[in-house]
Formats: sequence, C-alpha cells, structure tokens
Amino acid sequence: MSEQHPDASANSAPKPVPHPVPHPAPQPTAHTAPSRALMGLCLLLAGAVAVLGYLLWQARMHTAPGMPMGDANTSSSTAPADPTATTAQATEDPSNWSIPQGEEATRRHIRDGLRAGDTDPVTGLRIINYHDPMVPGRNFDAPAKSPFMDMMLVPRYAGGSAEDAGTVSVSPRIQQNLGLRTAEVQTGSLQSETLAVGSVAWNERDQTTVSSRALGFVERLHVRATFDTVARGAPVMDIYVPDWVAAQEDYLALARMSGDGLDPLRQAALQRMRQAGMSPEQIEQVQRTGTLQARFTLRAPQGGTVTTLMVREGATVMPGMPLLTLQGTATVWAEAEVPESEVALLRPGMAVQASTPAVPGETFEGKVQALLPAVDPATRTLKVRTQLNNPGGRLVPGLFVQMRFPSTGNEASTLLVPTDAVIRTGRRNLVMVAEPEGRFRPVEVELGREAGGQTEVLAGLQSGQSVVLSGQFLIDSEASLRGVETRLNREPTYQTSATLDAFDGDTVTLTHPPIAELNWPTMTMDFRLPPPERQPRDLAPGESVEIDFQMQEGDIPVITEIRRVAPTRGDTR
Repeated sequence: MSEQHPDASANSAPKPVPHPVPHPAPQPTAHTAPSRALMGLCLLLAGAVAVLGYLLWQARMHTAPGMPMGDANTSSSTAPADPTATTAQATEDPSNWSIPQGEEATRRHIRDGLRAGDTDPVTGLRIINYHDPMVPGRNFDAPAKSPFMDMMLVPRYAGGSAEDAGTVSVSPRIQQNLGLRTAEVQTGSLQSETLAVGSVAWNERDQTTVSSRALGFVERLHVRATFDTVARGAPVMDIYVPDWVAAQEDYLALARMSGDGLDPLRQAALQRMRQAGMSPEQIEQVQRTGTLQARFTLRAPQGGTVTTLMVREGATVMPGMPLLTLQGTATVWAEAEVPESEVALLRPGMAVQASTPAVPGETFEGKVQALLPAVDPATRTLKVRTQLNNPGGRLVPGLFVQMRFPSTGNEASTLLVPTDAVIRTGRRNLVMVAEPEGRFRPVEVELGREAGGQTEVLAGLQSGQSVVLSGQFLIDSEASLRGVETRLNREPTYQTSATLDAFDGDTVTLTHPPIAELNWPTMTMDFRLPPPERQPRDLAPGESVEIDFQMQEGDIPVITEIRRVAPTRGDTR
C-alpha cells in the first residue's frame, strides 16, 4: 500500500487537491506487515524449541539404563568405535538397578527383540524372566507392559558376575530400606538356665495310710479333724478288739500252767495273737504284764498332717479298713510346666530353686525328681516333677511357685546362632547366610537345644559366618520365587561339556567327555532337558554346550542348567 499511494497521487496531480498531505488512514496498515512477520518468526522459534525438546526427550528414552542423558548421543554414535564403552556396559550389575532402570531395560529388550533365555548384551547375563515388582509371584517370558500396574515389567537375570544359582542378590539400597541386620555364628556353651512355673503338691512318697487289722470298735479319737498335725508315735485312736481278748486269755491260761509239753501250746497261743492282728509290742506287753489288753492305742507311724480321717468314735472297723492318712511335710512336690523345646536341658537329679509370693524373700532348694511322660496339648508343655525341701511346712499344696533350673556349667562347646535367625518351614530349618557383594544363601541347618535366645546348630554352618537376623523372611520369599530353595539338599550336581546330537521331545542325546566324579568314559547318552524357559533359544544338533546335571534313581540324568558355548575365533562353523 505504501508503494501504490505515490502512483495514485501522480495520476491525479492536474486536479486540485484540497489536502495534499498524505491520508492518515493507511499509516496503521503500513506497520501491520512487520508485526505479522515478527509474530510468525516467534511462532517458528517456539516450534523449533518444541521439536528440539522432543528430540532430546527421545534421545533420553533411547539411552541405556543408568547412562547420563548428556552422553546419549555421543554413546550411540561412538559405541561401535569405542570398545571401552561397550566393556563398561557389559559389566553393569543389574542387581543395583532401580525400578525405572529395570523398566528402561525392558523397553530396550522390546526394541532389540530379546526375551527370556537370551543374553542381555548390556549386562552379559542370561535373562530368566520378567516380573512386576509389585506382584512378584507372576513371571513372564517376554518383555511387555505389566498387566497389573501402569508400568513396564522388570527383567530378572541369572545372577551377577560372581553370583551362582544358589544365592539371592539384594542391593545395598534395598538392604537399607529393609533394615537388614546380621549376626555372626559363634562358638560357645549354651546358657541352659531354664525358668518355669508350677504349683505345689503333696509328696506322695512320704504318705502313710493306717488301716484296721481286726474287727473292733473305735472307743476314742485323739485326732478329731483333718489337717491336724501329729508327731511320730503320738496316739491317734483307741480301739476295742473282742477277738484279741480270747486269744490273750488262751495264752495267759497256758502261761500260768506248769508241766512238761506246754511249750508247743504256748507258741501256738502266741501265733494266734499274731494272726489276730496284734503287733509285737502289744504281744510283748501281754507277756510282760500278764494281764489282758482288750483295748489298744493306735499310734502315728510318722509325723505329719492328717489328710483323711475315715472313722469317728463308736464306729465299727473291719480288717483292712483304712482309718486315716498321714502326710509327711518335710518335703513337697512342685510340678513345673516346661516348654517342650527346653525339656532336653533338664535331667533327673539336677538342682532347682523355687520361690513363692506366699513366702517372700525365701528360696527353697530341691532337685528334679522325674520328667513325667505327659504333654499338655494346649500349651505344648511337659510336666517336670521336682522335690523341694519344706522347712517349717510353709509350702502347702496349691501354692504358685516360680522355679529356676540353673546351668551346670559343664556343657560342651557348640555353634550358636540367635533364635530369631532361624526360619522354621515345618519340613526343615533354614538360615540366610550373608555373603560378600550383597548375596544371601539359604542354608539348611540341624538344630539342637534352645535357651536364652540362642539355638545350637549341630550341622550346616561354620563359625564366623554371618546370618540374617531381620528381613530374612523377605529374602526367603525371593529365594522361593527364584527356585533357590528347591535346589537345597538335592542330589549332587555334576558339570561337563558336551555336543548336542539329537532332540526327541524333552530328551536330548549328547556326547560328553570322561566325567571323573562318576567314573564315566566318553559316551553318547540321553539326558532329560530342563524346562523351555531355562534353555537357550534355538539350540540345534552339532552345537557345543556346557551342562549341569543330576542323577535320578531309575531314570535318565536330568539337566538343571544348559549353556551355549560360543565358538572360538578359529571356528568357522
């Protein structure tokens, strides 16, 4: 418009123009074109910045896990020419990866066409499977997005550079998050002091029952109630026995007679008194006094407490009828409730100390008398009978007592681990042994006694090893998922190189060199293949492999691990 305005003014020059000054209306239009151009330039610059940011984001997404973003383009452009970078990637330890790094590795596997059974060129490790860290019980053979969470699956590798199939790796960061604590396996004597509770009972071995020896009548009772205390030899009751009167009269009549041949008759009369139930002391009194003893006083055969009294004055008693029971109080029983896991620490004859709130400040000494063959199914405790001294008769049946079985101090030295470190599965006992570089190995152990938070280890560990105290159940769960525990206590594993000859279903025919451990010469034989997910991909006859196998009774050997052997540089096959 600014170029057309002078031309229009020139054509109209002969005509009188009222206002020769240029028209002010076109002036805003003259400045509109530069403004639009500037706006378009700004939009162009903004679009360029957005494209550049997108390209940088794409470069970051294509960068290998753990690589700084600033080195992405340089690494990708110089990777083929820089063997040092390739070596650094190949030694990368996936056990130290975070979950986002594991997701990036899965995306890389998708781009490179890798799956379970292949070897990751970045880590140099074989891929076992893929899993969701939030749902660790489900495993997948191919890399993909998690069907459970809005995230990618994470690869699981067949161990680090120094790890074997019997261990589980836990990164230092995860160990810190879990609060893992370890303790050293020590050699020492188990502090076998055992504490138990129980109740007091009468000592039945110090109990006497007094019975009637003849037919008679109770004329007088010197002990009139149960739990009366009597001394040894004290009178208990007076009994009139008519049968004794006749026997005594026959003897006394013969004793007053004189003449030859009366001695056999006197001896027969004495024997009749004995058969009537008279004691030697009573018979001696009749012989000494020469008078009838129609009544006799029954005396206590021992000191103690009358626990039962079955007769009253005027009662008729029959031969063999129990009259009363006397219980000695010099000693009492205390039956302790000992957990079955600590019964092995006790034995008859060992010392015991007891105390009761009923006699504060007093300690009663005693010894273990017997381990009773009776276990309470509800509390899983076994009764241990102890005999306690009872000076003054202060311990009475029913009292609650706390018992202490001190250690004898002569226990043999053995391996000890904290009881918290033991994982009891029901079928076996395991501990998690901590190894260098964050590796943990489940080890089956044979346990002995347990006391004071310590457990004896009879087999499975060595002194100086470290076992996990806290977090071992999480490691045990991971070991179960990876199949580590299933390899415990199996048949020995043998290794050999071999050449694949033929495949037939789950069986492979191969040729192996001599195996010294089995005294096998070079042979061609059949082996059972491992599951497909544990086999290298695209195995073919003629390839060289290394195998780990185990013997099976009544069946062909089974391969537990099979690894493809890379051909040497001079091999042109």
